[in-house]
Amino acid sequence: MSNGGKMDMGALLKQAQKLQGDVAKVQEELAAMTCDGAAGGGMVTATVNGQFEVVRVKIDKSVVDPSDIGMLEDLITAAINAAGTKMRETSKQKMSGVMGGMGGLPGMPGMF
Repeated sequence: MSNGGKMDMGALLKQAQKLQGDVAKVQEELAAMTCDGAAGGGMVTATVNGQFEVVRVKIDKSVVDPSDIGMLEDLITAAINAAGTKMRETSKQKMSGVMGGMGGLPGMPGMF
């Protein structure tokens, strides 16, 4: 603030532009990242990218039982969910570093 308590709009605009650039940079970094999740003691693993797309699933042959497809489906689901949770946590952590305390500002829902 300057000018007797009035906001310096030029400085505010510069800060907003810098923040926008910083956010875009972090979003690019996140898009290139992957996170792994596992289930069944690591017998099923899933990899999710920064766009929350499943890019890889690995299944140990010991959990492939044709008579118990439901268990395998549950393990795959759990591994994918674990990978997604890790990616959300990573995204939140990286974005909070850029946004600081701004995550709770009105009009900025879902930033992280």
